[in-house]
Amino acid sequence: MWNPLNLFRRAKTEEPPPMVLVPPLFDFPPLPARTRMLESAYNTLFGKIPLKCLFEDYFEDAGHFSTRILLKPIDDPKVDLVATIAGPLDHKPDERIAGNALFRWQRDIDDPNTFVDLFVSNSDPILRVRSCAYYPKYGFGAFGTFPLLLTKSPTFSNDFGILGLRYGSGNLSFGASAAPFSSIDELPRIAWLVSRMGRVTAGVQYEPIYENVDGAKYKNLMNWSCAIGYGVGTGSPLSPSFNFNLEFARSSEFIASFYQHVVVQRRVKNPREEKDVVGITNYIDFGFELHTRLDDPNQPEDGKLGSESTFQVAASWQANKNLLVKGKVGPLSSSVALAFKSWWKPSFTFSISATRDRMTGTVAHGFGVRIENLREASYQRADPNFVMLTPTKEHQAEGMVWKMGNRPMFQSDLNSGNFESLPRELRPYEKIL
Repeated sequence: MWNPLNLFRRAKTEEPPPMVLVPPLFDFPPLPARTRMLESAYNTLFGKIPLKCLFEDYFEDAGHFSTRILLKPIDDPKVDLVATIAGPLDHKPDERIAGNALFRWQRDIDDPNTFVDLFVSNSDPILRVRSCAYYPKYGFGAFGTFPLLLTKSPTFSNDFGILGLRYGSGNLSFGASAAPFSSIDELPRIAWLVSRMGRVTAGVQYEPIYENVDGAKYKNLMNWSCAIGYGVGTGSPLSPSFNFNLEFARSSEFIASFYQHVVVQRRVKNPREEKDVVGITNYIDFGFELHTRLDDPNQPEDGKLGSESTFQVAASWQANKNLLVKGKVGPLSSSVALAFKSWWKPSFTFSISATRDRMTGTVAHGFGVRIENLREASYQRADPNFVMLTPTKEHQAEGMVWKMGNRPMFQSDLNSGNFESLPRELRPYEKIL
């Protein structure tokens, strides 16, 4: 028998499920991750890349401006160009506007570890070439940096060019670099060994900067550094992460750092979205770093007076895909930054920061503009599988196989570490140690 209530029930069951917006991060993966294979793994692990981004990005120098353009051609996404112009807001005789550009080619759009880039600048080095070749199947790689044009004669080993070899897997990384064309006796220039066991990462690095002890630099403990860290998380921006690290640098400095990336969800009623959108994902980052001298801070080191202990604390909150708020506090100054991003093609980001000097009590501002199409907002739409953290009856709705574009995204996949169905910008960038 025909029942008119059947039509009502069928329409009710076919309603789309409640969804939570998943906006893209402003800058992920971070730009320093593209060139980490040129650096010692010791210098890029232990939370150093995310802490650097948290403490520096969008905090412009007081009284200065910066403009950055990051572009790649549509027909060849393997190449890109990054150009930067920065300088003082007011004319200062002792400062000039700095400009540079970096042209980069990489072998595969999904593999940033094999590349060649060409750097030009109006300051040293005027012209520089860097290259890296890494073979994931074997874990071995080679890298080099070659300054081709300088304004003055080479004085440091870096000015003569650097060559290095490395090995990297999921749990082990070691390597060394040298300056083979330099007459300065530094062999190796730097060497490192880092290992990961579960959630604990430990590493040691040798960098011969200080004088010999008993005829050898390696006997001088000032040339050695070691660190240990505890980390939780996958490296994807959709997954919360936690990182705590302790480092003894050059046997004279103790560094303790903490970084946490939090993925939270809040309810939202946006008239521009459909009624089935009930919430939005927010990203909150918090970092702390403490530097303490282990030797006498009044003793001079390398001709300079030692510095006392210092610290800095920073936090950021990305409310949606367009708005980012950051702040940091230190013993000498405190800063706040506000960034607005429009995800056009290319995207446009405007930022303003204010820095208060605690010694003089003055406040100075900085401005920044970025134009970019390196990272795409291909995942800013709603995802029905990201339910609100506080469950309600509306989360029992059917239709958990709805898709974002052509790619389904399941919370269970993220928890298990399966990122194959995610866009490239959402996958972890730390696949190798």
